[in-house]
Amino acid sequence: MGFPLLLLTTTGKKSGQRRQTPLIHLREGDRFFFIGSSFGQSMHPAWSSNLLADPNAWVTMGGKEIPGVATQLTGPEYDRVRTKFADYVPKVYRAYRGRTDREFRMFALTRR
Repeated sequence: MGFPLLLLTTTGKKSGQRRQTPLIHLREGDRFFFIGSSFGQSMHPAWSSNLLADPNAWVTMGGKEIPGVATQLTGPEYDRVRTKFADYVPKVYRAYRGRTDREFRMFALTRR
């Protein structure tokens, strides 16, 4: 798709095993932002459910694993970051948004 990706590693909610998912992300300082679009499918992506169950996660960039704690975004920060994603990947965001009525979960991961 031509966008920079990172690997998000979560702990499986049911399995307890580490799970890796490549994601488009935004970054502000030490915070990474992820949007649970799941290509516009009707279900939330598994990685987002994993973060709700256990917010400890890791991002891998350039071969370096960075530990962090995820927080689900709500309110004004959700709106601000959603707008940034929509501006960053406008065609992709519109396509995914048009496929589902569900509200996409969004998370910030802060280094720990």
